[in-house]
Amino acid sequence: MALMRSATCTIILNCEVIYHEIHFDCPAFFSGKTLQVVGCKQWADYNSKEIVGTKLTAVIVEDKTCYRAKDGEQANNIYEKISIKIPDKTLTVAPGTVVELVSPVGTVYGDYHNQLSIRAEDVKVIQPAKA
Repeated sequence: MALMRSATCTIILNCEVIYHEIHFDCPAFFSGKTLQVVGCKQWADYNSKEIVGTKLTAVIVEDKTCYRAKDGEQANNIYEKISIKIPDKTLTVAPGTVVELVSPVGTVYGDYHNQLSIRAEDVKVIQPAKA
């Protein structure tokens, strides 16, 4: 809770009540992007240490999204690293594999709403890693 004081009144704000979740449109964001896996490991619950799924790390290796940029600037997300949590699945995906996310959901969080958590039901292999 935050406490605000002024000369005339005291207001108590319950930040949990005024905070609202920011919608992140995963299908729109990932449209036109190619994801390549760079890491795959078990995902353990922070408190219980129980394995709850798989955590993939991928980079955007192609971005065909049209961004609004200032004149003379280029905007894209190429080589941005993304962590993807896949609950209730034990997956083994080799680095270099190109994947597509199945039913991704994004949650924006953090004090400045600058963090993104991505979960997906599964991943679809588009191109296996080269041997």
